[in-house]
Amino acid sequence: MDDIGTLYIVATPLGNLEDITLRAINTLKSVDSIACEDTRRASILLRHIGISGKKLISYHAFNEAKAIASILTLLENCLDVAVITDAGTPAISDPGFALVRRAYELPAKVIPVPGPSAVTAALSVCPLPVHNFFFAGFLPHKKGRKSKLEFLASIDSTIVFYESPHRIMKLLREIDTYFSGSQVFIAREVTKLHEEYLCGTPSEMIERFTGEKAKGEFVAVVYPKAK
Repeated sequence: MDDIGTLYIVATPLGNLEDITLRAINTLKSVDSIACEDTRRASILLRHIGISGKKLISYHAFNEAKAIASILTLLENCLDVAVITDAGTPAISDPGFALVRRAYELPAKVIPVPGPSAVTAALSVCPLPVHNFFFAGFLPHKKGRKSKLEFLASIDSTIVFYESPHRIMKLLREIDTYFSGSQVFIAREVTKLHEEYLCGTPSEMIERFTGEKAKGEFVAVVYPKAK
């Protein structure tokens, strides 16, 4: 694989730009191109860490096939590419998985540059047992949502969800229905200015957010058995 470029999967800050690693900075400086979800947001980060003039490739869910073709061409021409998302680790409920699969088929080296992840950040400060957990990510919006919740409720494990501010109340009501007797830990706006961490029953969390226009991304950790 010496005659082909390397694909770096680079974790970037969830919110606080100081959370980027030295290795991530050096990698972003060294690669020929950076594939990113939003070039404007990427540019803010790159300016913060002193990188300018780097070729940016728009790579998101709506142009994935076209962007992957462009990135693979770069790799085939012995050029190195870094992939970043708007926040956190690529391919964890964010674009990246399809590109990684295709890069392996070339075959190209695919190297992780680990760092921030909303899952591990939330679990690290969670007061509920998390030694064994199931990462559910975002639930389907409609089709398959009920069956997915029924399956998750049958697992003897802590469950971790991602949720948007628009659907957090819906998720909390579903947790109250499907995970009777559970405890819930909510991590909101992790590492950002208005970050918040709450723990209680599903009904207590519903009461907390009732009447409030929820803002920010949420991580919901559900422990199925009340302590």
